Amino acid sequence: MKVIIQTSKLVKPFYGSTQPPPTDIIPLSVFDKVTWNMHIAVVYAYRPSTPATGAIELGLRKVLAVYREMAGRLSTNDSGEIVILRNDAGVRFIEAFADRNLDETVSFMPSEPAVKSLHPPLDGVKELTQIQITRFNCGSMVLGFTLHHMVADANATSNFLAAWGKACRNIEISPLPFHDRTIFTPRDPPVLEFDHKGVEFMPENMKDIYDFIDDRVEDIRAEKFHFTAEFISKIKSKASSLNPNKNPFSTFESIVAHIWRAVTKARQLDVSETTRVRISVDCRNRIKDPKVPNCYLGNMVLWAIAKAKVDELLYEPLGHAAKLLHDAIIAIDEKYIKSFIDFAHNCAEAEDLIPTIGIEQNRMIFCPDMDAGSWLRLAFNDLDFGCGAPYAFSPCFSPIEGDIVLMPSFVNDGSIDVYVPLFHEHMKVFKNICYSLY
Repeated sequence: MKVIIQTSKLVKPFYGSTQPPPTDIIPLSVFDKVTWNMHIAVVYAYRPSTPATGAIELGLRKVLAVYREMAGRLSTNDSGEIVILRNDAGVRFIEAFADRNLDETVSFMPSEPAVKSLHPPLDGVKELTQIQITRFNCGSMVLGFTLHHMVADANATSNFLAAWGKACRNIEISPLPFHDRTIFTPRDPPVLEFDHKGVEFMPENMKDIYDFIDDRVEDIRAEKFHFTAEFISKIKSKASSLNPNKNPFSTFESIVAHIWRAVTKARQLDVSETTRVRISVDCRNRIKDPKVPNCYLGNMVLWAIAKAKVDELLYEPLGHAAKLLHDAIIAIDEKYIKSFIDFAHNCAEAEDLIPTIGIEQNRMIFCPDMDAGSWLRLAFNDLDFGCGAPYAFSPCFSPIEGDIVLMPSFVNDGSIDVYVPLFHEHMKVFKNICYSLY
């Protein structure tokens, strides 16, 4: 599929008759500093009839006046720290055309080459936000969106996109974003109740650990597996049947437990080996002081890690794996979050530690471990420009072995699509067992 770029320009906030606010500097929070220092891309597909590009652009200009960070730039302060320069420099806005019918061309697999041509490039980009609108012969439209992760996490990004849709439909943007990133102040004296080395931080001398070319990367295969609502119900029932607390495990915990066991079995790991799952945890509702609203604009994610010996994971029932995941997730509580804030402010720099995520940005293979991300609760259906919700959605990234993503199916029947990248020989086994409960 050939995508032809027709126009490319900068789009800046629209303030109407109001005087534009002055440029200011937004310091990054400790949560921003430990996240990915890179652009993340997603694409949305819309059936005809779709709105005019001018209407979409005007809505973008309006929402940028409320979400000014998105139109800013990264810079450094006098101490050499990365900051957000809120200067209204603008968002890259691209119009493109593909001389094909969308359904015949794109299947919306996250690592599909065709999908990558539907969003702006991710490398060497100074704009914090980029938009690409690609129109197809059939009248369908794909919106490609990229955002630098230090500006916002998935929750804040979905809030921005929903607000953009409201601006296009002339609906008041509410709630307004909460901008204050300075609220995460450390305690005096600090209370370090947990060890954050090896979780959020690692020694700087380990920064080259993943800076190598591994020939096995060429053998990674990515597949999307559709779990029906009926099958999900069976997984949850089986996972929760032995739960001593008699409370059912969540859909996410149950499915990831099932995937973790199936992936481990497919990899044919030694029974004495340890396997881990890393899970992104939104901390907004897990801390009372300071109280962080859901409309907070920034990053507020930490990582839960569940681990088990291979023989324990495979020979214990499914509920055992679900409980390991559940316990790891609930351990990211207020005590843990405040300990992280204290550690990040008082110890990380003094001990020459750097963010673990920054080290792992080049990691392409997780085996024997797994990374599990959830897009299940994000309101991506709310990006409605006035033509209805998108009929398809996909994150876009290169396949990383063991990097699992759960996404809501756009069939809207309670089913879930699970994106699984594995080595070719492991994928063949996984396909044969992933729809069986054992």
